[in-house]
Amino acid sequence: MKIHAKEHRVLGQRDPMIYGHFIEHFHRQIYGGVYDPGNPLSDEDGLRTDVLSAMRKIHVPILRWPGGCFVSSYHWKDGVGEKRVPLFDKAWRVEEPNTFGTDEYIQMCRKIGCEPYICTNAGTGTAEEMSDWVEYCNLENEGQYAKWRIANGYEEPHKVKYWSIGNENYGWWEIGAKDEKEWGRLTLEAAKMMKHVDPCTELSAAALTDIDWNVNLLKNCGQFLDWISIHEYWDPIHETNDGADYDACMAYTADIGHSVRKVRGLLEAFGLEKKIRIAFDEWNLRQWYHPKVHCIEQGVTKEEYVVPRNDNDINSQYTMADAVFTASFLNMCNRNCDIVGMANFAPIVNTRGCIYTYPDGIVLRSTYHVFDLYVNYLGDVVLDTWQEDVPVKKMKRVDGEIVEVEQLDVLVTSFSDHAGYAVAAINKSADEELSFTLELDAAGAVTVDYICGDSTEAYNDVDHDGVVIQHKELGAFESGMTITLPPHSVNVIRIGVEEA
Repeated sequence: MKIHAKEHRVLGQRDPMIYGHFIEHFHRQIYGGVYDPGNPLSDEDGLRTDVLSAMRKIHVPILRWPGGCFVSSYHWKDGVGEKRVPLFDKAWRVEEPNTFGTDEYIQMCRKIGCEPYICTNAGTGTAEEMSDWVEYCNLENEGQYAKWRIANGYEEPHKVKYWSIGNENYGWWEIGAKDEKEWGRLTLEAAKMMKHVDPCTELSAAALTDIDWNVNLLKNCGQFLDWISIHEYWDPIHETNDGADYDACMAYTADIGHSVRKVRGLLEAFGLEKKIRIAFDEWNLRQWYHPKVHCIEQGVTKEEYVVPRNDNDINSQYTMADAVFTASFLNMCNRNCDIVGMANFAPIVNTRGCIYTYPDGIVLRSTYHVFDLYVNYLGDVVLDTWQEDVPVKKMKRVDGEIVEVEQLDVLVTSFSDHAGYAVAAINKSADEELSFTLELDAAGAVTVDYICGDSTEAYNDVDHDGVVIQHKELGAFESGMTITLPPHSVNVIRIGVEEA
């Protein structure tokens, strides 16, 4: 196998927001997750300091909130000020205490050092309610909502730049679902009002790879949008929690960029590819487990539909399959850096998140270490990379379809602010080492930081570290050097890196 890259053949510079995350008012993500007043590990604002530190280590660039399906019956005014009235969350069928709202979220973002990204209620909400939220967050002192923020103790505006109109309002499962014509009209009115409040906001709107939906959206609202939002979960297990095995997960990577390709085509057809970028603002390998809620026949007892959500936090589920898939997705985003400007792993804490909390600490799941490698070791300039003689294996998807999967996925990057190269190299093979020669005009010391575990089923849990970042040095680089990757591994190979 040969991998080729040239310094002058640049695909583009990736936006750090492709390493973004998402958190929703679902089960233990907020309450008992990142927000846990009274816990000895929480700060004066009730935020878990160990979780915040873990988020800062992977430089979370942007954090989407509050949903998700939750947002389509959420009214933001119930979650600010001194009077917080608990309400029934119709999306997830639990009580929402409203003790964590807009101001608490902004505090959390400031402590992490990330951009806030607020998703608005386009289900039961109105265009006016969405624009009122922008007033509260962004106006200096004009009007009742900016004055309300000041009265709540926040003299300076929150300056929220990124806003999403709605969540998955195309889906029958979403509260306040819309058809394509309704959606085009609502997004137009919401976008107009939000931009009138603050013209510096950047707006996204819910979309999917459906021609009729996107044509109506772009015809009605394309001139107001900066982003188009798409979501995808590959392993459909929200009713069963019966995850695909390693090979089936690798089968999902065969065409991992199909949604980006289709939405890119629609944007190009409208001549909007230079104006509107893709925000892949909710994604993960596996669907969240929430049986008997997003279905016609609802669960009756909490033992049927609430208690099972605890099974999302069985840490042994999050193996090297999740890690290798996550790296494959991030490689795809890097290659499409000209149009994918944001992606939000869903979620960051608990459920399918890369950070798991328990009363005495946290567990960093396998996917966390992928973000650590990509954020802290990989370059930001994406080079055109081509490969020869990569082995292909036929693999069966969960639906029975047989697909051909390249067993090696390599992305070559350089750095905009210092010398050197960093290569993200993924070996998808469950049990075979793979070797390749790297044809690259580079020089300097070669180091490899990688994760693989002792099997495809390696995982992390309380007092169990099956997946950790390992390091090795390979000496001096020469073009044509052979590099060998362990099975089921995610690797970042650095060559002649001289950090500024």
